[in-house]
Amino acid sequence: MDRRHFVRLSLASTAVFPVSRVAAASPSVVRLRLTIESRVAGNPIPADFCGLSYESAVLSDPTFFAPDNTELIGFFSRLGESGALRIGGNTSEYSVWNPMDQMVPKASPPLGPDTGRQPPLQRPITPEAIRNLRGFLDATGWTLIYGLNFGTEPPETCANEAAYVAKEIGPRLVALQLGNEADLFNHNGLRKPNYDFPQFAAEWRRYFDVVRKRVPNTAFSGPDTAVNSRWLAAFAKLFGRDVRFLSQHYYAEGPPADPGATIPRLLDPKNPRLDSLLDGITQAHGNAPGVPFRLTETNSCYGGGKADVSNTFASALWGVDMMYRMAATGAVGINFHGGGYGWYSPIVGTREAGFVARPLYYGMLMFAGGGAGQLVSSTIDNPATAPLFAAYALSNRGGRLNLVLINKHEDMDVELAAVGVPSTSAEVLRLMSPRLDDTQDTTFGGAPVGSSGAWTPATASTLHAASGMLPLTIQRASAALVRFA
Repeated sequence: MDRRHFVRLSLASTAVFPVSRVAAASPSVVRLRLTIESRVAGNPIPADFCGLSYESAVLSDPTFFAPDNTELIGFFSRLGESGALRIGGNTSEYSVWNPMDQMVPKASPPLGPDTGRQPPLQRPITPEAIRNLRGFLDATGWTLIYGLNFGTEPPETCANEAAYVAKEIGPRLVALQLGNEADLFNHNGLRKPNYDFPQFAAEWRRYFDVVRKRVPNTAFSGPDTAVNSRWLAAFAKLFGRDVRFLSQHYYAEGPPADPGATIPRLLDPKNPRLDSLLDGITQAHGNAPGVPFRLTETNSCYGGGKADVSNTFASALWGVDMMYRMAATGAVGINFHGGGYGWYSPIVGTREAGFVARPLYYGMLMFAGGGAGQLVSSTIDNPATAPLFAAYALSNRGGRLNLVLINKHEDMDVELAAVGVPSTSAEVLRLMSPRLDDTQDTTFGGAPVGSSGAWTPATASTLHAASGMLPLTIQRASAALVRFA
């Protein structure tokens, strides 16, 4: 089966009906048939697909990403032993390389996502921060995507920083990135109002040549644009041979002040912003065949997120669905942005106060439970009857079938007949909360995530498939991970 056809099948459950048109007429229960074709392989899910993204300014406190921050290490490790941490964000353009180690306060204010509502502050990144970052990565097993200051630093300084990062991080460095959201430079004062892609491309090449000369064996990625998919496609054509993967950002909603940034809109699978991103990825792949794509910064609502939307259980359902949607399109990874107490942050807190998992973290945990492997074909017989229901099937690295079933309907249960499954028992772990707008009571497998990412399922039910068919119910506003024996 060709890739486009598989993607179409994988996304078949995301019909284009607006949420408002189905909510009033939806019955309390809908019956669906899901057909699994395990021999029809789709895109692979790499082991480091799951990722987190933090602002570069966080490194101004060298004790944050450090090998003795065991509580944060626990939260990272719970999401997988080979995830990818991306360092970048808006503050990458104001974080400056300081080759001299310096003292920092023992307690620092929480550095969360940059909201763009405050004047930028220059923050130093020191060798100590990079050495500690390597220890943190070793403790988690994760790798690193590292953003350099393309906005306000000269290429020679970037090269010096890159040389130290490459030496200290070693094999855990996946790629360097030059800049963050350069397609917005003409709006945020980093470049003149007439700054366009040809100017960016000339600058990128100049920085790339200088940095590459210092670190000839280190990979790059880009363009790490915000929203301009035309830049992504054009970058792929010019620099596809120079990067390990292409990258762009995506936020489902925003700004937070927009009254239209709501839970129903977040859960609506038909999002023009996402359509634009997917079109850009398709064009980029056409311009640079064989060069993969990674969504290096994403979340629910830009500007740090929106209270009572980004921090609710709805974000967990949106997040796990977003991860599988991107995997179905062929993306090799996704990085959810966060840090500090940002409303959309998967993990919130500080070393001094401790860390807590927000609902979005549970969606990532569910994805981690499905594991790396290979997507396989799964189609719903009548997706228009439940447009907010999504289903994904994958063969994990052990060759066993897993199903991920996501019901984003607030007022409708789904009674599912999964056909084409192994005639054996299956473990079911459910992602649940009392309400879509709940912020405190999310559980996966009947259990919350505790300190340091501690989690053990409390209610893993067992079902039995017969004659290749498994019946099960996915309750309204919930999801289920089904793992066959």
